[in-house]
Amino acid sequence: MEMNQIRYFLAVVEYRNFTHAARAMNVSQPSLTTAIRKLEDRLGGRLFLRDRAGCSLTPLGAVVLPYLKEVLQQTQKAMVDAKRYVRLEGIPISVGVSEGIGQFKIANAIARYQARAPEINFEIIIDKQNALLNGLREGRFDIAITNADAASELYQAEPLYSETYRVVVSSTHPISQRKTVNLDVLAGNEALARVDCDMREVLFSFCADRGNTMNFTHRSNRVDWLLELVRLGRGFVILPETAVPRSKEFVSLTIEDADFERHVVALRYAHQPVRPEIRGFTQELSRHISADECIV
Repeated sequence: MEMNQIRYFLAVVEYRNFTHAARAMNVSQPSLTTAIRKLEDRLGGRLFLRDRAGCSLTPLGAVVLPYLKEVLQQTQKAMVDAKRYVRLEGIPISVGVSEGIGQFKIANAIARYQARAPEINFEIIIDKQNALLNGLREGRFDIAITNADAASELYQAEPLYSETYRVVVSSTHPISQRKTVNLDVLAGNEALARVDCDMREVLFSFCADRGNTMNFTHRSNRVDWLLELVRLGRGFVILPETAVPRSKEFVSLTIEDADFERHVVALRYAHQPVRPEIRGFTQELSRHISADECIV
């Protein structure tokens, strides 16, 4: 069967009228009717019942409808992906990065790998943990970089690095002259938090155990928006070392009485074939990324 036959069939289903469907598809009615008849010959029976009110699906038409919809949807998706890959001059390494993962170490690893293999392109998508895992299983991502746990029977994890968290304030903030801060100091200042940030609940619990209360005045799902509020003097935000901005407008401070740490890994779906360039980039990540210095 041909794709135009499927498109015409779905158009008739939508408009319930051959004339209206032909007009919508910008073809003559005889051309549309001929295509439908060829499709019926291919499938072995009539697909529509026609009367004065228009037309309706036969039982055979109802059976094949979901399959033909799926064929069209998958074909359209293939065309979109093909155009995207051609535009990127080849199939890129698709890297999913969990929200809150700092960009500096990952960007350095990408730059080093491309210096050795300039023909390789990258696609970097920032998303939530569940979306990354789904993307790995569906083949949309080659690698997912995250600090969350994942089922070992489904995902292969390559340890990358560990990092602590730091308090980030504006260079004009009253506590910016300190080298370290404690929870008593933080409890007396406005705090900003990222929505769904794993550190927020940990910090709440940690403070409660010591009789402190953290005053979270702003929340956002975007770190860049939180940092803009920080830059304008609206309190502080706690970020992992690799996400601390490299700008003189910000100062980062060690938390004295709390040693918060997380471990970042690169995940691959265990049942997905590994292209050579994916294996090479994974080795680049694990070989050099832990040795990078974080500028804080």
